[in-house]
Amino acid sequence: MKKSTHIILSLLWTLALMIPSMEQAKGQNLVDGVQLFTDRKYSQALEIFKKLTTAEPDNDAAWYYRGLSELYSRNVQDAESSLKRAVQLDSTNYWYRDRLAMAYTMMRQPQKTIAEYEKLLEDFPKKTDLYYSLVNLYLQTGQTEKVLETLDNIEMIQGKSDPTVMTRFEILLQQGKADEAYAGLKEYNEEFASPQVLTMLGDHEISAYHDSLAILYYNEALNLDKDYSPARLGIAEAYRVMKRYDEYFPSLNSILGDKVITAEAKNSYIQALMQHTEPRFIQTHKEQLDSSINLALSTHPSDSALTETAGVYYYRTGRPEKTKDLFRSNMSANPGNIGAAVTYLQVLSTLQEWDELSKESQEAYKRFPDEPGFLEMASSAEYNKGNYEGVIRLSEQMLQQAKGDSTATLYALSTLGDMYHQIGNSKMAYKAYEKALKVNPDYAPVLNNYAYYLSVEGKSLGKAYKMSKKTIEQEPDNATYLDTFAWILHLQGKDIEAKPLFKHAMLYGGKDSSTILEHYAIVLEALGENDLAASYRLQAKNKAAEEEKNGQAQ
Repeated sequence: MKKSTHIILSLLWTLALMIPSMEQAKGQNLVDGVQLFTDRKYSQALEIFKKLTTAEPDNDAAWYYRGLSELYSRNVQDAESSLKRAVQLDSTNYWYRDRLAMAYTMMRQPQKTIAEYEKLLEDFPKKTDLYYSLVNLYLQTGQTEKVLETLDNIEMIQGKSDPTVMTRFEILLQQGKADEAYAGLKEYNEEFASPQVLTMLGDHEISAYHDSLAILYYNEALNLDKDYSPARLGIAEAYRVMKRYDEYFPSLNSILGDKVITAEAKNSYIQALMQHTEPRFIQTHKEQLDSSINLALSTHPSDSALTETAGVYYYRTGRPEKTKDLFRSNMSANPGNIGAAVTYLQVLSTLQEWDELSKESQEAYKRFPDEPGFLEMASSAEYNKGNYEGVIRLSEQMLQQAKGDSTATLYALSTLGDMYHQIGNSKMAYKAYEKALKVNPDYAPVLNNYAYYLSVEGKSLGKAYKMSKKTIEQEPDNATYLDTFAWILHLQGKDIEAKPLFKHAMLYGGKDSSTILEHYAIVLEALGENDLAASYRLQAKNKAAEEEKNGQAQ
């Protein structure tokens, strides 16, 4: 924007000096319009330029500034027309044509932009900015051969540079020409030593297990720039790959403790280390890694991403309490960061610390009152504690504060229905379900639960049938929904129709539920298939014992 403003101001004074004295009145209108434009009063400037182009249809400068005013007012269609007119009146003016290309860019018409820049380049072959603009456009449109050709032209004019060499390198890699790509880097390095290129060559050699050669490249890069962090990380990684741990950890620590190197770079390396190294390495060198990670944390104590990565490290190495402490500290240090709060609550959920999860979720909701998800997390904690009254209280709170939010309202009403049923208050449960279905008549979880609880009580089976049928139409492979519908059919005396639904449920997780297995056994018995029924009843018994055991373990 500063560059454009400078150009516009220069043109303003140039135009003012070029206006003939006998045209002073008309010229002053143009100058006034340009001044309004530079002051970003585009609508006022546009009014002046519209009058000028009407009075002087061959005034190319007026058309140009009219086009710019329309462009900056986001009237790109009109801007295109006005700028085209300016170009028609003076096709030798570089800026007229350049801004027409800008209009095409804003209209998301890359091919027209490319065509305009290519024509400009024919008339202004020494304008290097055009080459770089075309490189970006060719990259966007996948014209890699034209990118390479344009890079050659840039290097003929300006000589080779890191940007041109690196762009060519990336394209050759994409084309599967790795040997040619790295040969280009080596050739460039022989002529123009570059820390970036040397480091990339080192990375290439270490990936090929040429560790000693990689270290040579990294050291050469550091000779040029002793603080070049990618080379420092590269040489540290080379030591690790070579199992030279007495050199690896001091090298790593010099990086992690360096305040000049960004926390983002350190975080990326630690994440890569955890993801791509063998668990045995981490376990064997746990104390040294602890020290290194703690050094990074002490260097960047307020960096949320680095703290979270450290937390994941401690969790993976079997120290969840340390993870919890880190994430709690991270949340406290970043009270306005919703991500830090969510991460801490997720750790509490993983550790099944329901009391603290409920408390901290409600505290988080006070800080972020537009995020009902925190009340949902608190509700989940109370449910796992068996405090159904607490879930009801939180759901009522969510309902009161969710006005206008249909998703939160639906969740709260659905939960209220489930919890009222859990405490034996069917009347309130069904009332909540009815309200939920007014919000969304096709909400499958409510339709299923409402239908199933009616069937358990043997009430309104016709209504239950209609609701349950909707659920399996939405999700024909949902074992829970299939069980509900098939069970209702059984209660209606339609066991022949129920059986294939149970068979289908068995294929999609039905065997993981003692209830579904038991229901299927009952239907088979009703059909006289006693041997098969006995098999499923036994499976149901075993699954129920397993479910009880897991419930006690939790």
